[in-house]
Amino acid sequence: MTKSPRGQDDGRAPGEIPLSEIEAILAGRHTNPFAVLGLHKLGDKFRARCFIPGAEEVTVLSLTGAELGELTRRHEDGYFEGLVDAANLQPIRYRAQRGDVEWAVTDPYSFGPVLGPMDDYFVREGSHLRLFDKMGAHPMKHEGVEGFHFAVWAPNAKRVSVVGEFNNWDGRRHVMRLRSDTGIWEIFAPDILAGSAYKFEIVGKDGRLQPLKADPYARRAELRPNTASVTTPELAQVWDDEAHRSHWEKADHRRQPISIYEVHAGSWNKRDDGTFLSWDELASQLIPYCVDMGFTHIEFLPITEHPFDPSWGYQTTGLYAPSARFGEPEGFARFVNGAHKVGLGVILDWVPAHFPTDEHGLRRFDGTALYEHEDPRQGFHPDWNTAIYNFGRQEVLSYLVNNALYWAEKYHLDGLRVDAVASMLYLDYSRKEGEWVPNEYGGRENLEAVRFLQKMNSLSYGAHPGMMTIAEESTSWPKVSAPVHEGGLGFGFKWNMGFMHDTLSYLAREPVHRKHHHHELTFGLIYAYSENFVLPLSHDEVVHGKGSLIAKMAGDDWQKFANLRAYYGFMWGYPGKKLLFMGQEFAQWSEWSEAKSLDWNLLAYAPHEGMRRLVRDLNFCYRSKPALHARDCEGEGFRWLIADDADNSVFAWLRMAPGEKPVAVITNFTPVYRENYRLPLPNEGRWREILNTDAEIYGGSGKGNGGRVQAVNAGGSIQAEITLPPLATIMLELEQQINNGRNS
Repeated sequence: MTKSPRGQDDGRAPGEIPLSEIEAILAGRHTNPFAVLGLHKLGDKFRARCFIPGAEEVTVLSLTGAELGELTRRHEDGYFEGLVDAANLQPIRYRAQRGDVEWAVTDPYSFGPVLGPMDDYFVREGSHLRLFDKMGAHPMKHEGVEGFHFAVWAPNAKRVSVVGEFNNWDGRRHVMRLRSDTGIWEIFAPDILAGSAYKFEIVGKDGRLQPLKADPYARRAELRPNTASVTTPELAQVWDDEAHRSHWEKADHRRQPISIYEVHAGSWNKRDDGTFLSWDELASQLIPYCVDMGFTHIEFLPITEHPFDPSWGYQTTGLYAPSARFGEPEGFARFVNGAHKVGLGVILDWVPAHFPTDEHGLRRFDGTALYEHEDPRQGFHPDWNTAIYNFGRQEVLSYLVNNALYWAEKYHLDGLRVDAVASMLYLDYSRKEGEWVPNEYGGRENLEAVRFLQKMNSLSYGAHPGMMTIAEESTSWPKVSAPVHEGGLGFGFKWNMGFMHDTLSYLAREPVHRKHHHHELTFGLIYAYSENFVLPLSHDEVVHGKGSLIAKMAGDDWQKFANLRAYYGFMWGYPGKKLLFMGQEFAQWSEWSEAKSLDWNLLAYAPHEGMRRLVRDLNFCYRSKPALHARDCEGEGFRWLIADDADNSVFAWLRMAPGEKPVAVITNFTPVYRENYRLPLPNEGRWREILNTDAEIYGGSGKGNGGRVQAVNAGGSIQAEITLPPLATIMLELEQQINNGRNS
């Protein structure tokens, strides 16, 4: 028997822990049960201690099933301890009994840690680029036993437990081990199977129990309205996309045709009962559609886990988990693989600018402002009522950078479109005077966000050269798409928001007034090569009362369709990569809603089917003619032919590429049919009309040039007299050039 500190007999055998520690374990107050529970050496013997609620008898077993000893119940709630015949410190199992009921428990506290000192070092340095393999829940065989390893960052917590179906959501049973150097808590939980729901139970430093938290690194989640994370095997996908990836790794993206179809996975199409298509169902429908339409890439609005459908995925609570709305994560991998096999790239809309304040998410994760700033002037977004990541915190930076690398590595994604970059770059974004905190130099630039974006881009392109990043950046911040070593943010491309706003403003005007706003369409060429631009006609333009693109066009129904066809021809001939939101390729009348499928029935009507055919032909024309894409981002690929014919609202330019036939793009933005219009051209000879948005097959009036025009030298200048159809764009390609009286 041992004596109490006052020298009195307290009834404990050697090695038995005091009642106060037992009560702390039973009450969930013990912050380091690894020091108490499990197998511990006591002189030349071993003592086992365990907490198994509901058990009346407990026998200790080796992993091979050999009996090592019986334990004594010291508390009726299920605390047992006693000496055992172990040969060394090793994982052990317990055979628990209550009446006629018997069950087995493998002791999580008899296993050593999984993370090591090098993990701690790289985490603290902020250079760990494999966090997605270390944090969260991962299946593994540890010290001879199958189970899941859990790891979570919660440096200010007093206690962290993993809870789930496997322990009846009891936070006393899998209290985690704190790695004090990093603030990461970890535990190997044996015998847990894939498909188990789990969360983290966190006691804050003030001793208060926090709301149960989903795993920030979870690779799978429950379907809303449920919010738990789900254990899942490592992603198993046999990839058949070497040819696709090899092409993009070697290619200069700026000189490749890129035409992006922007898709909301939940509403592109739905089942007859209104439920979501699975990834496999989407693959069988969406991939063939995009191939037939000539798009080069699909860009998904965020498909990471999010609790609220009307957020469209932009308020994500699970950056590492493909949404359960469309099935298991392997389904998304199969989708990407299937797209790659037919030459389609897949881009993910990515949201590192903000996160929602749902209780199960990142908000005050360990009871403190961990992922966000404590000061609401820095940590709260007034536009979306969301929290803002603390980009100055090394662990937050690593969480986000690792996520970018994760999607590229694990799912072979071709790119990330980064949402709301402007809101990240400016400390005073959507804030009034006094509502924001200046940077260290007194300025409004968020220098920490700049460093984050530069690091994310540098590491993404360094590790995955076939990948591209695209910034949705709506201001004049310089060098968004310039390399980091040149002082840029390092993105591959930037959305050209000015093009979108100016052209839509122009086309909403009645044609008779357009001559007074001619500059709205010429101004964009002043800055067209200041960045590597994507021309976006995105989801943002067809929601919140803005209507669809066809509804924005001026005029009666015929003119609306003609205007939109001319606009698409204008855009596909304009320098820059292309992006079009789903439904706009067939001129859907209604404003987009995430709650219902696109109005596919409209394709039964000639004007809508004609629009679809036009977009298809524009894509294939753009892809097949290097003059239209090979110098999208370089000024040498563009030359004005007619920039100042405001009275007739005519625009004409030449698209060029070295060693390729030039293409002239001419748009008439009035309903006036013009014959014998004089167009200056660079070469004498025959020019072939390769596209005419007024063709009858597209729903137009069928006016045109009979397929060809002849450019002649008239008084020292080369010109062609052409027909300009009403509200139309035509494209002419040099077919046969005349040099010194000889054809070539």
